[in-house]
Amino acid sequence: YQLMLLPKFLRKKLPDATIGFFLHIPFPSSEVFRLLPCRDEIVEGILGADLIGFHTYDYVHHFIESVRRLLGYEHTPGRITADNRIVRVDAFPMGIDYERFVHAVNNIEVQKEIKKIRKKVGERKVILSVDRLDYTKGIPERLEAFDSFLEKNPKYREKVTLILVAVPSRTGVDQYALLKKRVDELISKINGKFGTLEWMPIWYLYRYLPFQNLVPLYSVADVALITPLRDGMNLIAKEFLAAKIDSKGVLILSEMAGASKELGEAIIVNPNNKDEIADAIKNALELSEEEQIIRNETMQRRLKRYNVERWAIDFMDSLYNIKKVQQDTISKRLTPETRRDLIENYAKSKRRLLLLDYDGTLISFIDRPEKAKPDKQLYTILKTLTQKQNNEVVIISGRNRQILDQWFANINLGLIAEHGVWIKENKKQWELTEPLMSEWKVQIRPILELYVDRTPGAFIEEKDFSLVWHYRKADPKLASIRARELKEALSYLTNNLNLGILEGSKVIEVKNVGISKGHAALRWILREKWDFIMAIGDDWTDEDTFEVLSTQSYSIKVGMGITKAQHNIEYPYEVRQLLQELQNL
Repeated sequence: YQLMLLPKFLRKKLPDATIGFFLHIPFPSSEVFRLLPCRDEIVEGILGADLIGFHTYDYVHHFIESVRRLLGYEHTPGRITADNRIVRVDAFPMGIDYERFVHAVNNIEVQKEIKKIRKKVGERKVILSVDRLDYTKGIPERLEAFDSFLEKNPKYREKVTLILVAVPSRTGVDQYALLKKRVDELISKINGKFGTLEWMPIWYLYRYLPFQNLVPLYSVADVALITPLRDGMNLIAKEFLAAKIDSKGVLILSEMAGASKELGEAIIVNPNNKDEIADAIKNALELSEEEQIIRNETMQRRLKRYNVERWAIDFMDSLYNIKKVQQDTISKRLTPETRRDLIENYAKSKRRLLLLDYDGTLISFIDRPEKAKPDKQLYTILKTLTQKQNNEVVIISGRNRQILDQWFANINLGLIAEHGVWIKENKKQWELTEPLMSEWKVQIRPILELYVDRTPGAFIEEKDFSLVWHYRKADPKLASIRARELKEALSYLTNNLNLGILEGSKVIEVKNVGISKGHAALRWILREKWDFIMAIGDDWTDEDTFEVLSTQSYSIKVGMGITKAQHNIEYPYEVRQLLQELQNL
């Protein structure tokens, strides 16, 4: 975690550098992470990387939730747009050098060590526990569980031995010294309580074991007892399985270890429940060899396939891929050359169609939608463009038709309202793009009202054939949670009512399926043969419009990010600058 701030520092010094960041420890839930005093700085530091990797999808989810709640950045699955730069966040479960362990077991010196250990152990079953002496590893809880196992199962006394390997860690820290003292005391207590002249229940090795000494222990062990309270991955579990060339043996694994997401055939336990661990030990010792082999072979195939080399290649490939996506996005920026080409084509064309989104495109977002009225400059631009007889200008908006009429009544515009529900061609009457129902509102509105009550600053906008839950004025941390909850609450009802959930910029809209801006825009696109078509929009509701355009048309997304548009510009004021250039031609 000491390197979490580094990606941002590197980004400042090397803006174009390719930076990957992999976190080998768990990333906490957003509820825990938000308690940290420097939480924003840590998240912003990590977001300086192009690719952020974690061991499991749980950690990915925790990180993305923290970003949403703390910084309010929008994201698509696995991608966050931060400071107009796309950052990928993904899970890369770390593997091991599988073949190294397989070959080591067959080594002559290792085989000698295996025979030596077996001679010492005799006929007893061996339970192996290997960990750093760290408070996250759950060693005291494990020892208490072993105590409980021997207490509840007298028949296994003198028939089983726990080999506990504790690798020294941070020996100069008081907390770790206290932990060692507690572990030492527990081992002495258990050995004194159950031990005999011929049998010591726990063999305690407080030292680092090199590879050639560790592999024989893996091979001899009948059960691996790995129960950390929290662990990013835990490669010991994977190493134990790799060393089992006969596929015999049982893995008991904590559900709090990242490896448990991959090794589901192991006996998975709650590391805080000593009775559950004690029962798991008994079940492991009594599991048939046939069942052991079936479980282990399944896990071994998986580990062999996704080894440490594959992990590294996967991470590096993903890093290069996201860098290419970023470069493609940058290459889409409307360059001076492309701008000149666009203006020249506009100037020489005889029939032009301009399809313009409103909020976030012609005008910046405002907390209260009703305040986002067109200003004098925008009126002048639109009037000038529409006064040219060879121009057709269409405003495509999520707004209701009454607002669009109120704002643009004196301009000869084509209008599309409610994301494609209503269309109006050059001061004619409004008409539906297709027959729609609105009776469903009585079922959906109470749900939206509930989330308005639970989210200060949120409000409902009712349109003819849709309901919109706005949360731009709400606290971004709370709003992101409520938005997710609302989508989940709506999903079942909307499926049954043939409705769709449309997520825009700080809004969730419920409407009839099959309605889109692109579908409505086709009314104008197909009406005649245009020499010049340009569409500009800012969010994913505009992607439908970009998609229906031909490659000869110009499509521009406002803001950076992945898009079907040919080009990007960053801000609404740049849209106005472009339109002002066109109005003067």
